[in-house]
Amino acid sequence: MAAEIVNPRSDNGAESATGDSGEPFDPAFALHRGGKMAVQATVPVRDRDDLSLAYTPGVAKVCSAIAEQPELVHDYTWKSQVVAVVTDGTAVLGLGDIGPEASLPVMEGKAILFKQFGGVDAVPIALATTDADEIVETVVRIAPSFGGVNLEDISAPRCFEIERKLQERLDIPVFHDDQHGTAVVTLAALRNAAKLTGRELGDLRAVISGAGAAGVAIAKFLLEAGLGDAAVADRKGIVSRDREDLTPVKRELAEITNRAGLSGSLETALAGADVFIGVSGGTVPEDAVASMAPGAFVFAMANPNPEVHPDVAHKYAAVVATGRSDYPNQINNVLAFPGIFAGALQVRASRITEGMKIAAADALAAVVGDELAPDYVIPSPFDERVAPAVTAAVAAAARAEGVARR
Repeated sequence: MAAEIVNPRSDNGAESATGDSGEPFDPAFALHRGGKMAVQATVPVRDRDDLSLAYTPGVAKVCSAIAEQPELVHDYTWKSQVVAVVTDGTAVLGLGDIGPEASLPVMEGKAILFKQFGGVDAVPIALATTDADEIVETVVRIAPSFGGVNLEDISAPRCFEIERKLQERLDIPVFHDDQHGTAVVTLAALRNAAKLTGRELGDLRAVISGAGAAGVAIAKFLLEAGLGDAAVADRKGIVSRDREDLTPVKRELAEITNRAGLSGSLETALAGADVFIGVSGGTVPEDAVASMAPGAFVFAMANPNPEVHPDVAHKYAAVVATGRSDYPNQINNVLAFPGIFAGALQVRASRITEGMKIAAADALAAVVGDELAPDYVIPSPFDERVAPAVTAAVAAAARAEGVARR
């Protein structure tokens, strides 16, 4: 599959001032016109002989062989090289529930990122249902065509149920990137920030703003990796055992987080905290940031407006990261998901384990190496070392954990 990018520029390389209608020129619309990707053959069909091999009668031999030995599908089709990017359009970027059609530009974008950064083909699939069981059944039925499933922009809490049920029913990797991709990159950046300041993960207390898909996954993953403590805040304050308004997901979260027993507001929890992680939007008051521990880390990842503006964060924090590409230390999922899937597909993994995700985070952190600095705790998405490092680490971890099939 080839990703074809339209160049929204005039012949002399300069952007036109207006479009054909006289309206101001918008390069985003120009680039997206006609879509951002296309299917491209990997074998020639130039004459009758080529046609007889690529299609009938030659294809029948391959079909018969796969019917007798189903595992041959990995060798003689694209299955082991392609991922389904599945959404229902209910939690698209910062736009929310905009529906399956409106989500397609994002899903196409995700697919070309798979190809560009991981060498993995991907197919956007936008579903006209928001029913969790219907989504599960649909994905199960199309799964024979794919080597993995990347769930994308599905709102919480349904995303947790959908991922869990698909993992139970399929023997291919199922990965909700909004949860786990974000968590992997956050862990990598946090490991390097701790290293830079002479601390360990176990020394740190974090406050996470947002108890949706990303916030829940980050909290669980960081604690699994050895974080000292994490308190997660939703719109009503800290998720704690004494709250009676928690969903089942948040009740489970309350059992494993907030070992300090905090209650009340996000601002209250930030007093003395070592780490702020924002995945919710909103604005954190400057005085709350100022109340954090000396040498704190502020990872304000909301887009386009970070919860803490970097200029404010730098007054008080030793390391500042955002989700934006125009500031240093961008926490960007593209650093994780292409290499994670490439490694899983390389060894035909049956699933993506916690160990594989931790291996991905460690490999990502290691790319920074001796260049570690306050404005460089995470590499750029365009660093060509990233995808190979993550791919190799994930493949090795899959073999070590017994989920690799080659």
